[in-house]
Amino acid sequence: MAAAGAVGVSAVSACGAVPPKPDPAAPQRRGGVLSHGATGGGLKDSLDPHFPVTNPDIARVNNLYEPLLFWDDDYKVAPALATSVRPNKDATQWTIELRDDVVFHHGKSLTAQDVMFTLGRLIDPDAGASAGSQLSVILDLDNSKILDDHTIRLQLTMPYAVLDELLAEYNAGIIPTDFDPRKPVGTGAFKANTFTPGQLSSFLRFEDYWGDPAWVDELIIYDFADDSAKVNALLAGQIQTVDNLPTYLVDSIGAQGSSALVADTGAWIPFTMRVDHGAFADARVREALRLVVDRQQMIDQALNGYGFVGNDLYAPFDPAFAGDLPQRTQDLDKVRSLLKQAGKSDLQVELVTSAGVGSGAVESANLFVDQARQAGIDVRLNKADPNTFYGEQYLQWPFAQDFWYTRNYIPQAAACALPTSPYNETHLNDPEYAATYAKAIGEVEESKRNDLLHRCQEIEYERGGYIVWGFKQQVDGYSNLVQGMTPSKYLPCGGYKFRKVSFVEGA
Repeated sequence: MAAAGAVGVSAVSACGAVPPKPDPAAPQRRGGVLSHGATGGGLKDSLDPHFPVTNPDIARVNNLYEPLLFWDDDYKVAPALATSVRPNKDATQWTIELRDDVVFHHGKSLTAQDVMFTLGRLIDPDAGASAGSQLSVILDLDNSKILDDHTIRLQLTMPYAVLDELLAEYNAGIIPTDFDPRKPVGTGAFKANTFTPGQLSSFLRFEDYWGDPAWVDELIIYDFADDSAKVNALLAGQIQTVDNLPTYLVDSIGAQGSSALVADTGAWIPFTMRVDHGAFADARVREALRLVVDRQQMIDQALNGYGFVGNDLYAPFDPAFAGDLPQRTQDLDKVRSLLKQAGKSDLQVELVTSAGVGSGAVESANLFVDQARQAGIDVRLNKADPNTFYGEQYLQWPFAQDFWYTRNYIPQAAACALPTSPYNETHLNDPEYAATYAKAIGEVEESKRNDLLHRCQEIEYERGGYIVWGFKQQVDGYSNLVQGMTPSKYLPCGGYKFRKVSFVEGA
């Protein structure tokens, strides 16, 4: 952590006093090195915009690259590199108009050719980009047209009513036609400087950024193996921001010169059951494990009240959210009955978790072990280090946890619920689900589309592999020596938009 300490900023001011919470109305000033701490990461860390997995990866790509559209702090689609993305009447063609003042980090101006190149990379089956699973099904690039240097008409293979939501995801960053992953360049407010996988990455302010430039001169993102080390570094003044602050620290860090940033989000930490593996292949076992959970206890203890109860469904902000399905509650008698019917009265399972999943994960896993014991289920907890958890076995664990940030239903399902999904951690492969989802994405009329999506959610509720016990309020932390941190429904730390953060006067 020597590099962070070299900034010359500590949690205590020069006169020895604990600095007060920054005034959001105070003018911001330029300069300084901002250091951010994220839990997770490892030797597979990446600067590639299309393959982020861990929190450090996601933080990096959100500062190096930008998609065509942004999800803003209120989780509404807003212009980014594109000024307009609009469909024709049946949503089989979408016209994209680009900004004409965007420059990549190596000096090349953004053109329509770069967007077409990026889309081609995203849907390349040999690349397997996480944002490309759905795009590869619906994009017909051969019949799409570049109308001029800043206008594209995308042809789709089918109607797709919410293409703009896919193009706004952080893992769909636009890259130039001469992109080299070894020397990555994007259009973000920071450009790459140094990168040591599993340790840290540094970025310099991009002076020719098309939007409001970054306030700080340099951004450093550190990988931490666990939350305690990350928080200690914050309180010691070695770093100035952290994502996923443990919620039990919210009330105490103020006395040590830091503040909590709290945002209402649709973020979730599911338990993931592989529907194709062992006892989890039996829907009765999966239902029993859902009924093990005391959801309110998990909110109260794993999240210290910073969240709201879930019902094994995701995308709570989506207009199609199936909030009318019966709320599951703990029912240990029914758990025992279901397991007896399945011939699994003596069920023993291993649950794999990791600090790398983020705050609330290990805590909720510990609670699950205790709650399952009440029903006679023997759950052995395997607390893997982040390198192992997100290593070769990731997406193969029979029973584990993971984290997801806010998404609407269609892009979230594209990421996790289909055989073609890049993160199908439950290995769901349900023909009725896939057929209903395919109809939904092509339905232009919102009410009809929502009816189809309701059925998709019913299928997942009845026979899917997730236990969605709750949704987190996003809780992050920052030193009172910096300002510009704003809550975001989408991603931690104001969407990881560190260009908005500056040091307060006198820091």
